[in-house]
Amino acid sequence: MNLCIPAMGPEGLTAIVSEHFGGAPYFTIYNTESQQLKVLENMNLHHSHGACQPLKAISGLDIDAVVCGGMGARALILLNQGGVRVYLGRAGTVQEITAAFQRGDLPELTPANACSQHSCQD
Repeated sequence: MNLCIPAMGPEGLTAIVSEHFGGAPYFTIYNTESQQLKVLENMNLHHSHGACQPLKAISGLDIDAVVCGGMGARALILLNQGGVRVYLGRAGTVQEITAAFQRGDLPELTPANACSQHSCQD
């Protein structure tokens, strides 16, 4: 399974997870089976609220799930329509978040608990 984890830096497993999907400078792609990872720069970083294009940011990467600290409802719906599930992983490193995901400790993000603005914390 390929996870996409928005990160604050390009350090891979030791990178700090970004608080918000669309505002992340990098995306760490982690394969839970092979334990391989790649880090990509977010080329859609600078956008106005509601203009995030999540499928464009990760298109062609065969992503099964995104784990992030927050995401707007529109981006969530677009990802879900593209077959990508989204989970909440608010703090820690990419390594800590991948371990929590594999243990089944992360709740799935729904439109009811999605962000309503860029500075959201719930």
